[in-house]
Amino acid sequence: MSEHTGPEPSELRASIASGKRKRRNLLIGGVAVVAVAAIAVVVSVVVGGQNGAADAATGSGAPAERLSVKIAVSEDTQFQDAVKEVAAEKGLDVEWVNVKDWVLPNTELVAGTVDANAFQHILYLSAFNAENDADLTPVFSTVITQWGIFSKTLTDVNDLADGARIAIPDDPSNGGRALNILAAAGLIEIAADAGNFPTVEDVTANDKNLQFVPLPATSIPQQFDDPSLAAVVVGTSYFDPSQGITKDDALFLDDSLSEKNLPYVNVIATRAEDKDNPAWKILEDTYADPRVAEALDDEFAGNSILVKVPVKDLRDKLAELQAEAE
Repeated sequence: MSEHTGPEPSELRASIASGKRKRRNLLIGGVAVVAVAAIAVVVSVVVGGQNGAADAATGSGAPAERLSVKIAVSEDTQFQDAVKEVAAEKGLDVEWVNVKDWVLPNTELVAGTVDANAFQHILYLSAFNAENDADLTPVFSTVITQWGIFSKTLTDVNDLADGARIAIPDDPSNGGRALNILAAAGLIEIAADAGNFPTVEDVTANDKNLQFVPLPATSIPQQFDDPSLAAVVVGTSYFDPSQGITKDDALFLDDSLSEKNLPYVNVIATRAEDKDNPAWKILEDTYADPRVAEALDDEFAGNSILVKVPVKDLRDKLAELQAEAE
């Protein structure tokens, strides 16, 4: 069963409602839908010198030099085909590269091997910047993913036995998010001064003596059937479609659009000195295209949602989180 508190007013929720209205109007006007899947991607951009006619990123309509981008992803999906097709129409040629890693996208970006990435939310980015004295910055928002508590054997969080083992992500940002979700479900209490990066040491009450099992976030869905685990806390979109697990299967579902979840908005990130690269405008327009939005809906049925947050808000929140992480 799923438990979900009522929605709180937030800029995130308002941006979703506005985006849906715009997409509906465009679709009524005859915009074709590309029925493909979607995941959040890691984007590495190399601006090329290929010739070709394209609309200028400034919106002047004048011919501009065509841009090419090389995009690294953590896994291959059909969503990449939708982005590639729409971006090509807008004057941006995309080549996908599968990296299968959550560390290299940032370290390679710092090293200058790539020019951007899009695999992470700003809380994860803030932790990386703080730990590595880096200056990576967001250029626009992409998606936010719904998270929840899931179990192979239980149907209610209250059925968790004393001493039950629960898998949570092993990285600071996502691990903290999992603990906050467990707290929101009434299973634990966290110290008021724990901030945005709570750890198991910040748990002040744990009546069921739950045991927290840290695992890489991307591997948690593969452990869903592990009989030694009573439950897992993870993003709904992390499950493979073949598992047939949706947000409706959650014992407890977090409200991804509440204002408290702004740190978990995924972004396209680049080095500070490259934040004005004209490729970002084309890529942002690509993510905003109704066909890309429909591809995301087709794949995740609302588990991951495109969001448009002002870049100033993203950078302000990043600076706040980074200061806390340091």
